[in-house]
Amino acid sequence: MLVPVGRVGRPHGLDGAFVVERASTDERRWQVGETILVDGAPATITLSRRAGGGRRAIRLDRDVPRGAELAVPDSALPPPDPDSYYVFQLVGLEAVDEAGDTLGRVVDVHTGAANDNVELDDGTLVPLVDDAVREIDLDEGRLVVVRGFL
Repeated sequence: MLVPVGRVGRPHGLDGAFVVERASTDERRWQVGETILVDGAPATITLSRRAGGGRRAIRLDRDVPRGAELAVPDSALPPPDPDSYYVFQLVGLEAVDEAGDTLGRVVDVHTGAANDNVELDDGTLVPLVDDAVREIDLDEGRLVVVRGFL
């Protein structure tokens, strides 16, 4: 499985670098010499620097189209801490309430100022806080939600 870590953004400078949109905050992803998948094909990072606003800018060993997805295989990720998870692992989980009634599937996770929110397939947003989400069970593929937070 491929895990998105960013997207090719606008050019940055005259040396072939570009801004990485929605860049992973894991600095190891952006080290010179690292291999990254661009729309599924490998490319090597040849330059990496900070751009304005704390954004990341990189250059690859080949030309890539703007908007292309940057990804790594999930096997390249360190295992999460116990009782932790990666955001991509939430997408596709079945959301159920405490009575076991199905509410929908998680289709996206949105970063917020105070907390993140999971979006269900009907557009419902659920705050990703302990009071609203009682349980995240990756093995069972479900997210138990308190209905009052919908």
